[in-house]
Amino acid sequence: QLQLVESGGALVQPGGSLRLSCATSGDTLYYYDVGWFRQAPGKEREGVSCISSISGGTVYTDSVKGRFTFSRDSGRNTLYLHMSSLKPEDTGVYYCAALWNPTSPICTILLSHYTDWGQGTQVTVSS
Repeated sequence: QLQLVESGGALVQPGGSLRLSCATSGDTLYYYDVGWFRQAPGKEREGVSCISSISGGTVYTDSVKGRFTFSRDSGRNTLYLHMSSLKPEDTGVYYCAALWNPTSPICTILLSHYTDWGQGTQVTVSS
């Protein structure tokens, strides 16, 4: 089973930038897609981005396209969500999660597919 730990959340002003980290352990990341999700106060958790283990391809929800970038380190054990031009509506608890996917080169940001979750890190965008 994969363990995931998020970090990097903070209070940031609108227009600012943050980099979130997702450190993994307990199993190799090969054939695990990893996704980032967020939950704003009073709202349902939503998919933000994902990265495919097979292809390295990424998917982004429309509201973050052009502002967020998902990457992974060369050792593949830590993944990053680079966030720029942050808006108040980006506020929420950000979670990373993993999905066993040994066949498809395309990842998904559907929550129900993910089985291993981190504890989350708080991002607050406010002046």
